[in-house]
Amino acid sequence: MKKTFMLLMAMVMVVMMAAGCGGGEKKKAEAPKVLRVGTEPTFAPFEFQKDGSKEFDGFDMDLIRAIGKQLNMKVEILNMGFDALIPALNAGNIDVAAAGMSITPDRQKAVDMSDPYYVAGLVVVVNKDNTAVKGINELNNKGIAVQIGTTGAERAAKVPGAKVKNFNTNAEVFLELKNKGVEAVIIDKPVAEYFLATGGGKDYAKIVGDTMEAESYGLSLKKNSPLTKDINKALLDLKKNGEYDKIYAKWFGAVKK
Repeated sequence: MKKTFMLLMAMVMVVMMAAGCGGGEKKKAEAPKVLRVGTEPTFAPFEFQKDGSKEFDGFDMDLIRAIGKQLNMKVEILNMGFDALIPALNAGNIDVAAAGMSITPDRQKAVDMSDPYYVAGLVVVVNKDNTAVKGINELNNKGIAVQIGTTGAERAAKVPGAKVKNFNTNAEVFLELKNKGVEAVIIDKPVAEYFLATGGGKDYAKIVGDTMEAESYGLSLKKNSPLTKDINKALLDLKKNGEYDKIYAKWFGAVKK
């Protein structure tokens, strides 16, 4: 009888231990996995670090954190050189690169690129009370302010008869527009949108016309990564549930429908 009782107790202990182990494994399985994200944080407003801060800020950073939340993954952001991002992906040192990376045929041969999440390019900015200029076609023989050495300066130089004024900084370019020393500015779309959303530009300036020389940004992943499909699904879900629009509005103003 004693042996039988001891045997039963032993069996109960084994069952309890097994149940305990099973519970631990379940808890571990439910813990968020880590999504290792590489970035080069000198490209405001997409990725940057504020003075004296170690935190990564910007549109890309908010977007990848939202994607991580959607996938129940903990986002870990790593600082590295832009040229090191694709090698790091292929070596398996990071899972995703979020760095304002244009989707190009050459990059698509080397890595997976997500669906586009931002369309960059050049835009025309004018004063709010300017109703004559509706885009690049109305700038012939007019004054255009640009930053020296930019693609905006190259595009302005091709406008027939344009009186192009070159400045060292974007701040000087927009100040010239505000003072009505020129009819328009030609500048990178994200720079313009960021200035209008967070700077004083929203009080006196507006973007007109279509995006010129448009190029799309995408997230990069290792070739044939199983995460690519999940990232695209999460990105689509964020656009459907309005979270993408909130992040966009924070950095660039309201999304154009």
